[in-house]
Amino acid sequence: MYEGVLQDLIDELARLPGVGPKGAQRIAFHLLAAEPTDVRRLAETMLEMKAKAMFCSTCGNVSQAEQCRICADPRRDPTLICVVEEPKDVVAIERTREFRGRYHVLGGAISPLEGIGPDQLRIRELMGRLADGTVVEVILATDPNIEGDATAAYLSRFLRTLDLRVTRLASGLPVGGDLEYADEVTLGRAFAGRRNAGD
Repeated sequence: MYEGVLQDLIDELARLPGVGPKGAQRIAFHLLAAEPTDVRRLAETMLEMKAKAMFCSTCGNVSQAEQCRICADPRRDPTLICVVEEPKDVVAIERTREFRGRYHVLGGAISPLEGIGPDQLRIRELMGRLADGTVVEVILATDPNIEGDATAAYLSRFLRTLDLRVTRLASGLPVGGDLEYADEVTLGRAFAGRRNAGD
């Protein structure tokens, strides 16, 4: 335990996701040793982000305008919507350069243990986007874990009543991986999601 403002900073940093007490302490001491202009620039950037960043009114992605650049891009295919949990998932999919449709960010996943149910997610907004019949396929790209699977199962049952195709991202073995190091769930999903060898 340190005194005064240093300990206050460590406590605040430790509240950030993925930053434990030791990491918070390292960051705090780094900032303590840094030049005042560097610390000021970091603080000003954080304040500017908080003032200017918002969520897209259409898809829920991070944006600096009412609509994000993806929703505003007329070249994107409006008949495809990829449903993801968080804005960081949009970035991951965009890096692949495989998807040219639009997105819908739920803002999380169903997790009863954390008190997150369907009503806390942006499912109502998704249904509003599907109402006009433009979308022909919804791709469920939730995380391959218990919460993501529960969310995908809920959405697929919910969307089954609509006249559109509902798909789920395949999951399985990573490229360059060895079978001996794959866990049973990953290997099982690879078998379940297998396709023709010529595809």
